[in-house]
Amino acid sequence: MKILAVCGSGLGSSFMLEMNIRQALQELGVSGVEVDHSDLSSATSDLADLFVMGKDIAEGAGHLGEIIVLDSIIDQDELKAKLKEKLEQFGLL
Repeated sequence: MKILAVCGSGLGSSFMLEMNIRQALQELGVSGVEVDHSDLSSATSDLADLFVMGKDIAEGAGHLGEIIVLDSIIDQDELKAKLKEKLEQFGLL
C-alpha cells in the first residue's frame, strides 16, 4: 500500500504531513506502507492507494480516489483516528 501526503505546492506542509503519517503508522503498529508527498497538481490516482490532505485543497482532489481530508493538518490525533479508520477499511488493521 502507498499513501501520498498532498498539499498545494508539494513542499513544506506535505512533507510535514508525510512525517506525521509515518509516526501515526508506527503508533498504530502498521508496517509495509510506503509514504511520500506531492503537490496537488502533480498527484494522479495511480500514484497511491490513499491520499491525505487538508480541507483547503480537498475540493480539487476528486480525481484521486480514496482520500482522507483533515480539518487541521497539524492535529496528530485527527490524523491518527482518520488513518486508523481507512486502514481498517483496507483490512490492514
